[in-house]
Amino acid sequence: MKISQMSSEERPREKVMYFGARGVTNADLIAVLLRTGTRKESAVEIAQHLLSDCNGYLTEISARSIESLSTINGIGTTKAITLCAAFELGRRMGEEKFRHRKNAVTSAGDIYKLFGPAMKGLPREECWVAFLNRSQYLIGKEKISQGDDVSTIFDVGRIVKRSVELQARNIVVVHNHPSGNPMPGKADMAETKKLKEALAPFNIKLIDHVVISDDCYYSFCDECVYPA
Repeated sequence: MKISQMSSEERPREKVMYFGARGVTNADLIAVLLRTGTRKESAVEIAQHLLSDCNGYLTEISARSIESLSTINGIGTTKAITLCAAFELGRRMGEEKFRHRKNAVTSAGDIYKLFGPAMKGLPREECWVAFLNRSQYLIGKEKISQGDDVSTIFDVGRIVKRSVELQARNIVVVHNHPSGNPMPGKADMAETKKLKEALAPFNIKLIDHVVISDDCYYSFCDECVYPA
């Protein structure tokens, strides 16, 4: 059924107007972004199919590239760009909330709040670093490397160089596991130990390494397995 054939109470834009954005389904919100459907399907039906194809998870949709989304019948390049832009704004809002708190980074939970929105649903592993001052306030964050869906490289030399340039006194390494399992592997352990040793001569502390998965994280520090 086309949206024009729906009653005003069933149309996604009108539902958002009446109930507010928080009072409608994910399919309705996606349909608002899509704006139009095809001759055979409404925007709501296309949104429902997209959600079904991604197991109902917005994080799976957000992980899709413009090219991948544009191949879906009824979406195309322009609508795919709109969807990707909307998800990116959501990620940035999550980061913005943390930055504006002006609080020290004191736990792995703080790191998850800072990096989680941007790293959920990524199809490839990425390595980021949070640079902190002596009081553990954030003074910068930077993506160091990007790998494939099973690994990424810790560029130890670059991390040390940037830490010195930013006059950081503490850092936290963060990377994601697209598999959904945040448990670190042997390579993660070895690279973390190597980085900690490389930072020591500069009196810079590696205070944690946090591995992020979609809805959870693993902290070397919290789990008391941080390399000596």
